[in-house]
Amino acid sequence: MRVLLTGSAGFIGSHVMEALDHDVVTADLRTGVDVRDPATLDRLLPGVDAVVHQAAKVGLGVNVADLPAYASVNVYGTATLLAAMARHGVGRLVLASSMVVYGEGAYDCPRHGRVRPGPRRADDLAKGVFDPRCPRCDDVLAPAVIDEDAPLDPRNAYATTKLAQEHLAANWARETSGTAVALRYHNVYGPGMPRDTPYAGVASIFLSSLLAGRAPRVFEDGAQRRDFVHVRDVARANLLALGAGTAGALVAYNIASGTPRTVGDLAAALATWTGGPRPVTTGDYRLGDVRHIVASPARAARELGFTARIRFEDGIKEIVAG
Repeated sequence: MRVLLTGSAGFIGSHVMEALDHDVVTADLRTGVDVRDPATLDRLLPGVDAVVHQAAKVGLGVNVADLPAYASVNVYGTATLLAAMARHGVGRLVLASSMVVYGEGAYDCPRHGRVRPGPRRADDLAKGVFDPRCPRCDDVLAPAVIDEDAPLDPRNAYATTKLAQEHLAANWARETSGTAVALRYHNVYGPGMPRDTPYAGVASIFLSSLLAGRAPRVFEDGAQRRDFVHVRDVARANLLALGAGTAGALVAYNIASGTPRTVGDLAAALATWTGGPRPVTTGDYRLGDVRHIVASPARAARELGFTARIRFEDGIKEIVAG
């Protein structure tokens, strides 16, 4: 199989490149290849059987000034790529999506069962009430496991553009009878993580602080639950996804370890293995952040044959070792 890999020089894309056992054509903005350029795509796509689309602007973003860049790279770039795939008869897509499309995760209310909370209130956050409230009785909710059929509710610019990518891919699949697989990555970490940038993930931010001799600063109370999945497991999921899917539709999968941790756990583990200062829990917050996302990877195990192999402790040791 001949595969076009976009974002091939990026953190995740470079690991996907290593994992793919196919004839690979690479495309990355860092090497001067922009998927927003139709002429470039017309040069790269002839003879390609599948596209693995990792290219994206990532991270929560700094403020609303980032909106045009997110829309340009993630939305317009994906639309341009899909149109070119249709021109050249490329019928298979693996899309790097994200757990951020869910917004808040799944929650249960003691009185009303499974509910969908609205955005957390600024006055609650300012008072240190970080868990979302029931939309019916206003009680604080408990986190539950989220699966791929949960309602999608993006709550920041990055999340909105990742969901737009999924919708565009679904449109393309229906209109061309193509096969589209969206991999909803949870918190990806591992060798080569971007560092010292406001768009980096939380593991990178904590590690950069520790290596500079500073205590990692943990927002809220540190009890936010996430699923940290190693980048080599994510790369393997992409390889498996090339053989999956249904013609004429988009199918989504949570790519997660299935073993959630708190953000405070992550900071403490990194501090232990670097020998650096203990984390400081600040109580600070960002309105675009969500509280808990605990994923079920059951569909990926059942349909892709994917289960994460790299233990959290081993992955943390590896990134500290550099």
